[in-house]
Amino acid sequence: MKQSRLRSTPGGRAGLLLLAGVLALTACTKTQDRVFFDGQYFRTKAKHTSDDRQSFTVRVPRITKGLAAAREAGRYEGTRYCVENFGTSEIAWVNGPDADEAALRINGTTLLLDGRCVLW
Repeated sequence: MKQSRLRSTPGGRAGLLLLAGVLALTACTKTQDRVFFDGQYFRTKAKHTSDDRQSFTVRVPRITKGLAAAREAGRYEGTRYCVENFGTSEIAWVNGPDADEAALRINGTTLLLDGRCVLW
């Protein structure tokens, strides 16, 4: 009877178990680090918009959970981006969370916020 390569490779099982453990630990950490806004969790993402890393866009999907909460989730993500990358929490919003509702940039059910980290 033919054995699988994983079983015949020394340390194959140990490597697989180690990988599974790391993935499980990563998943637990992410769940514990979640920040909720009005009881809702938003999977926000901030990315720089060009080679100039100070300028960024925040994507806040599923704003149907609550627009006010989505705005605050976007503000939080923008602040986190600037603190992690530049050590500052000051943001010059181009299209920010405090804009009038009619002026917000919304693509389907995703709120898009644009800002620039302010350096001293």
